[in-house]
Amino acid sequence: MSVEEINQGLNYITYGLYIVTTVDGEKKNGLIVNTVFQVTAEPARMAISVNKQSLTHEMILKSRVFAAMPLEESTPLPFIGTFGFRTGRTFDKFAKVPYKTGFLGCPVVTEHTLSYMEVEVQQLVDVGTHTLFIGEVKDAGVLKPNGQALTYAYYHNVIKGKTPKGATHA
Repeated sequence: MSVEEINQGLNYITYGLYIVTTVDGEKKNGLIVNTVFQVTAEPARMAISVNKQSLTHEMILKSRVFAAMPLEESTPLPFIGTFGFRTGRTFDKFAKVPYKTGFLGCPVVTEHTLSYMEVEVQQLVDVGTHTLFIGEVKDAGVLKPNGQALTYAYYHNVIKGKTPKGATHA
C-alpha cells in the first residue's frame, strides 16, 4: 500500500479545527490543530496532538497547560491564517485578536470560537513528529451556544483552505 493510498483513506476521518493556546510566563502563543478529543468524562480529560517543531509545543512542555477552542464554521480564512500560517516566534498572534485570560492563565480566544477547555497536562505520548498532550480539564465554558463547528472538510471544500506543512493530517 502506498503513502498516497493511506493518505486518501485518512481523508475520510472526520476532524474539527481548533485553536490551541498556551502561556509561558508573559509569553502567549497559539496554533490551529485538527486533533482534539475527549478521553474520559469523569474526571473530564482530553488530548491534543501538536507538532514538535512549533513554538506552542515548546511552551506547553514548559507550562504544562493549554486551552482548546473549537472554531465556528463562519471563521474567515484570514483569522485562521493568524494562528495557522504564522509562527509566534516572529509574530504576535494576539496583537489584534480578542481574548480573555483563563483560569490557568491561557489565552481564551473570544472571537470565532464556540467554547473553551483549559487543561492541565498529566501525560505526554511521543508519536514521532507530534506529541499527544493528555490532561484534566480544569475550566471550560460556552462562548456561542448555537454555533456550528468548523470541520476540516468544510475548511477544505468551502473555505478552500490549505494544509500547512507540519499539520497532523496532510
